Amino acid sequence: MAITQAMCGSYKKEITVGIHYWMIHSRGSAVDIAADSFYIAMFTNSATLNEDTTGYTASNEVTGTNYTAKGQTLASVTLGLADNSSTVPTAFLDFADTTWGSSTISSARGALIYNFTLTAAGSGSGVNNAAYPAVAVLDFGGDKSSSSGDFTITYPANDANNAMIRLA
Repeated sequence: MAITQAMCGSYKKEITVGIHYWMIHSRGSAVDIAADSFYIAMFTNSATLNEDTTGYTASNEVTGTNYTAKGQTLASVTLGLADNSSTVPTAFLDFADTTWGSSTISSARGALIYNFTLTAAGSGSGVNNAAYPAVAVLDFGGDKSSSSGDFTITYPANDANNAMIRLA
């Protein structure tokens, strides 16, 4: 079992057919399409999470005081577009840091960002999505814990070279 940081392959296909909505938007009409809710859940080193992960599952999710199964929402989602250091136009997403306040959490080894809105599997346009489809896997590089304190996931700089989710 291992956790390997990656953007999930299924997500790359799903964004191409418009399955995930990070922002509220309209398609040239007065009717807005609501943004999906994206969550982050943490897992122990017994989990297998990598580029082949297709959806959230509770298997080997951490437990603890002030940690709720399925994790919590990614807040303050922002979208940017700029050239990266190789002058390649790069779209990127950023979020407010995620904190589980006054928590006691043991052995968090990694996390999964996933689409919480899509609670059931779906299909269409030749692309099938899992229930709670996966977006990206984070590898903490070792087990992390908190003891009656804040457990915070701090996201990297919101730019074309560092943001957590980048498409170049």
